[in-house]
Amino acid sequence: MPNISPTEPLVRFTGVQKTYDGQQLVVRDLNLDIQRGEFLSLLGPSGSGKTTTLMMLAGFESPTAGDIFLDGRQITRTPPHKRNFGMVFQNYALFPHMTVAQNVAYPLTVRKVLAADRDTKVKRALEMVQMGGMGNRYPAQMSGGQQQRVALARALVFDPQLVLMDEPLGALDKQLREHMQIELKELHRQLGLTFVYVTHDQSEALTMSDRVAVFNDGAIQQIDVVTELYETPANRFVANFVGDNTIFNGAVTTTNQHKCEVRLPCGTLLYGLNVNGVNTGTAVQACVRPERIVVHTVDAKPCDNSIRAVLNDVIYFGDHLRLRCTLQEQAQATVKIPLSSIAVPQPGQALWLHLPPEHLRVYR
Repeated sequence: MPNISPTEPLVRFTGVQKTYDGQQLVVRDLNLDIQRGEFLSLLGPSGSGKTTTLMMLAGFESPTAGDIFLDGRQITRTPPHKRNFGMVFQNYALFPHMTVAQNVAYPLTVRKVLAADRDTKVKRALEMVQMGGMGNRYPAQMSGGQQQRVALARALVFDPQLVLMDEPLGALDKQLREHMQIELKELHRQLGLTFVYVTHDQSEALTMSDRVAVFNDGAIQQIDVVTELYETPANRFVANFVGDNTIFNGAVTTTNQHKCEVRLPCGTLLYGLNVNGVNTGTAVQACVRPERIVVHTVDAKPCDNSIRAVLNDVIYFGDHLRLRCTLQEQAQATVKIPLSSIAVPQPGQALWLHLPPEHLRVYR
């Protein structure tokens, strides 16, 4: 992770709100610091406020309330062309009648950069995105991945303070999208610029980011480094939205500081982490990552924190197997096991699913 100062953010949102109709807030009371040199992803479902947040930062939308600061200077009403930010859109937004070089040079042209300097900067930007030698082609002659590289070169060519990306890989096929994720991460590492990236794809956010801000209903639910976001979700929404989750519904019977006991409808007792500090008698969801569940055959002595299940089917995922299991009075449970597992259970087999208490997180 880059060397980031915790005290001097590059960008600061303070009390920012946005409404389009004067009634419903699309973004509500947003307080967010973006650190210098970090790769921050804004992650969330459609309508969660992430894209509106990016558009306010870019200057294409104005906050209804609150302020945005850049390097300590208020830019809330500064027009987009005076913010010195690079922008990459999902639809590339390339000019079809211009060559690749002309498209990349466009931000320099409007900034009245001398022709000699323009050519040097365009060549360098195209080489950054592995498009050197293609400056004379037109967008229609290029694949979607190549067009996206051109759009990225155009965003980098004028040495912006900040690069903003609105789902830039959404139109690419899965294999190319995953390849571009790695390239973007490496480019960020090389350049040391600040990247702010909007996506609804949680695996994309986890792959590339230093930190991820998870949005829902116009508010940040959690902002954290990717490992903490995945391993220690702050609430039920984050737990279910980021990564796969296996869920058990029940009610809290006892609490002990940060831990609690949950009784399932079938009578099974489970112990886990009382994330939201819920009280006895509260209906809760006990959540665990599928790869944390340990499978035992039914003839083995069950460990504490185990629940009986019957295996429905085994699904091959290339790098792991997924077991889908039926539980009494619960939704189906998903378990992930490595391909190296010596004895893969068979459909119809009865199992014990052990849920390690340190990985079972209980949410109201």
